[in-house]
Amino acid sequence: MRLERVWLIARAGSQAAQRQARRCAADLRDQGVHVVTAISGLARDPYPGLLASEAHLPDLALVLGGDGTVLGAARHLAPLDVPLLSFNVGGHLGFLTHDRRLLRLASESPPAEQAEAATAEAGGSSGLWQRLRDDRFALEQRMMLEARIDRGDGVEDPGVAGPHLALNDFYFRPGLDELSSTCVLELEIDGEVVDQYRGDGLIVATPTGSTGYAMAAGGPILHPGLEGIVVNPICPMSLSSRAVVVPPRAQLSVWPLGESSRRLRLWQDGVQATTLEPGDRALVQRSQHGALLITLEQSPSYYRTLTHKLHWAGSLIAAEPSHN
Repeated sequence: MRLERVWLIARAGSQAAQRQARRCAADLRDQGVHVVTAISGLARDPYPGLLASEAHLPDLALVLGGDGTVLGAARHLAPLDVPLLSFNVGGHLGFLTHDRRLLRLASESPPAEQAEAATAEAGGSSGLWQRLRDDRFALEQRMMLEARIDRGDGVEDPGVAGPHLALNDFYFRPGLDELSSTCVLELEIDGEVVDQYRGDGLIVATPTGSTGYAMAAGGPILHPGLEGIVVNPICPMSLSSRAVVVPPRAQLSVWPLGESSRRLRLWQDGVQATTLEPGDRALVQRSQHGALLITLEQSPSYYRTLTHKLHWAGSLIAAEPSHN
């Protein structure tokens, strides 16, 4: 990998992430790398400013934070084919991030046992930046979704500059100012009406997002190596309304039904995207762009990640799995 320009994105509100960002920036600049740093969070979106002010795209986006920070970077940088390398610094579950111990910098000397563990997991003893220059990593492409809004006249919303993108999910929920927290949504797949959901909303998720809100709402977990779209109702009032997985080529249309005063909000990866009213339609499908995620582990295991992050039986019952 050419490592001449790096955008370093740190999670807003995390002193640990911002301290680590300063260390990484100093280390990279000492090696002659052009580094641009920025803070990212729910109330701080650095990407429009970066894309407007920087003459060149980065060779790498280094993301320090949790999954939310990675999701924000993916939405803006995936269409530009910028690879993301992320570390869980100041985040929570961190399904999309590496352990922060893999940040092996000269300016930070971890205890010997942590250094050995990080070295073994990363599959080598050379510095992180040299590993990237030597192409000693894997590049994984994760499926994303896009949503376009039809305001009822067959013409896309002129106020939306391109489609909304999501690496995890889109979900439809009633507006917070509504008297009732429920809504009625009609789902059409490939031109065929499938169901009308009455409940708290609807989630449309990627395999990556299947371990997020969709899982919390009772949906299935999909391995990210699969390609499919999870459609999962949120607290439906009918026992027959169930989560389904449809092919990645499926074209989904979601219509809010009911009185004109009942607004519906579309969220992308936990961030509000836009508002729909009865008569509007959201068109959701697979995006032509995928998120490029750098993997440093020599032998990555999705199942090990699930066991660790979700505290499954092996980590709850004993420190070591059974021999059965």
